[in-house]
Amino acid sequence: MNQLPLEPTSPLAPEAGSLSIGVVGAGQFSKSFATLWDLHPNVSQLSVTDLQPERAEQLAAHYDGATVVGSFEEMLASDVDAVAIFTQRWTHGPLVLAALKAGKHVYSAVPMAVELTEIEQIIAAVERTGLTYMMGETSYYNPATVYMREKIRSGELGQVFYSEGDYVHDMDLGFYAAYQYSGGENWKATASYPPMLYPTHALGGVLGALPAHAVSVSCLGVKDRRNDGVFDREVSMFDNDVSNATALFELSDGGCLRTNEMRRVGYPCHIRESRFRFFGTEASFEQLAHQTVWNDKTESRDISADFLPVRDSSGDTDLSDVDPALRAAFTSGTAPVHDRSRLPHTFEGAPNGHEGAHHFLADDFVRAVVTGELPPVNAWLAAKFTAPGIVAHASARDGGTRMDIPHFGDGPGR
Repeated sequence: MNQLPLEPTSPLAPEAGSLSIGVVGAGQFSKSFATLWDLHPNVSQLSVTDLQPERAEQLAAHYDGATVVGSFEEMLASDVDAVAIFTQRWTHGPLVLAALKAGKHVYSAVPMAVELTEIEQIIAAVERTGLTYMMGETSYYNPATVYMREKIRSGELGQVFYSEGDYVHDMDLGFYAAYQYSGGENWKATASYPPMLYPTHALGGVLGALPAHAVSVSCLGVKDRRNDGVFDREVSMFDNDVSNATALFELSDGGCLRTNEMRRVGYPCHIRESRFRFFGTEASFEQLAHQTVWNDKTESRDISADFLPVRDSSGDTDLSDVDPALRAAFTSGTAPVHDRSRLPHTFEGAPNGHEGAHHFLADDFVRAVVTGELPPVNAWLAAKFTAPGIVAHASARDGGTRMDIPHFGDGPGR
């Protein structure tokens, strides 16, 4: 059976070592992590590059001693220890491979890749080089996933036979502005990005708690009817006209997993973008926008309070270039179910985001590079979160045909 990594129990000692990080892509998302790495006691230097030099200069100006590098190629030729890739979603695979080939440790925003061959090549490169690769999937640290990971390990649900993960984010609530910011004049061509090629916020929250992987899928997509040039096949660089998609996965442990990727939906995504449900033979867990419930055969308990991140208004929270509808995702604190005792003390009061995930993501990457241990969302777990969506997209394009999903293994020692 697949094993999920155990969480660290204490902060990484400053004397454990340090690394320098090159940030690739100075857009709206990268600043959150550059700020945390600048605060991390085991990070010695930051560098920044972007296709728009002025954005790189603006980001680097926030941090003492940070430097601007002229291009991605120059970054790879420099002496930075690691690169953190925050570029357009479909570009990650080739950039990760180039960085690993150049001898750099890699942190990559989601998704891991958009082709199965890219996933295979990344895993092969990690195996060959021994370098650290980590995908920055926020839902692995989602309060629900943290909570359910332990409940499933303890056996309190019995056999988990059905689970759900939804990523519910309407285009009107910030995504139009985000694509315009990153896509330039041709932003409509990129805003049609297929929902199932961005599956990790839904899949990662379930498969980050279950010791299983997806083995097959049938997926249906819903054709978009807005007629505004987004999700228009004649405009789309992805030949995509689907804005909402639903997939049913068969899991390796015999259970079923359903996910929804929604881009046209009447739902307040700023409250809870990702939400999850787990049903076992002994107990179950369910989430809605405001409520989280634990059920067993005798009672139902509202446990919502344990999953509400405590927002912290302190720290550097300049989000002037982020659409107001997206700002909540960058300003959440940690929830009561999170164990902050293993984080650097310098993170106290620092900006956080995505229901408390950012602090843990930033620290776990540094910890993995410095110690040489596998990060939680390593290349093999990233493949489990990403590959099912790639196959689901192909299934939807083929009218819902059930398709097999390749398994790339569990990683060293697992």
